[in-house]
Amino acid sequence: MRLKNFSLTLFIFWSIYATGQGNYSLAVLKYNGGGDYYANPTALPNLIAFCNKNLGTRISVEVPYVDVGSRDLFLFPFVHMTGHGNVVFSKAEAENLRTYLLGGGFLHVDDNYGMDQYIRTELKKVFPEKDLQELPSNHAIFNAKFPFSSLPKIHEHDGKTPQAFGLFHEGRLLLLYTFETDLSDGWEDQRVHNDSEEKRLQALKMGANILYYVYTQ
Repeated sequence: MRLKNFSLTLFIFWSIYATGQGNYSLAVLKYNGGGDYYANPTALPNLIAFCNKNLGTRISVEVPYVDVGSRDLFLFPFVHMTGHGNVVFSKAEAENLRTYLLGGGFLHVDDNYGMDQYIRTELKKVFPEKDLQELPSNHAIFNAKFPFSSLPKIHEHDGKTPQAFGLFHEGRLLLLYTFETDLSDGWEDQRVHNDSEEKRLQALKMGANILYYVYTQ
């Protein structure tokens, strides 16, 4: 299928999304290399439930895994990726992900501690001509629905400042990479990490900002 057909499919999907007609699904990205793509299994379903309740979205709480090289990737307007370790994209997988993103799809990558050195290399396979750009604190994604001056810090790890990076094409944010924040840990069931309700609410609100920004930008 050519890029313009993928673009049309995703345009129709986003039109349904924006007008609130019908249900739709988001997915978690499955990748090779040995990293635990399956980490945080309750995260995206919890974020979806929060958005359905607080933003009026109608997203299915059933969240499938989708292979980075699969044609099924184009069935989902928003795909989430996380893990602690190695990530490897083949040439075909990198090309598939590039076509998806340029065609209107969106990828949120959340480093779950340990992914950073690998994901930066693999994203260069997808967009060798682009560099990750740090989003300034006044970027609209931080205040799309709930006000933040910066990314919330959910888990400390190395004690570094949380950062948000993006890849852009013709002014559109294609990909968001969140680093040293552990947002998706904060979306998980409370019993998993024993985070305070305040921390979990911060994480869920920032996650809602991301989803809201993506479908309104």
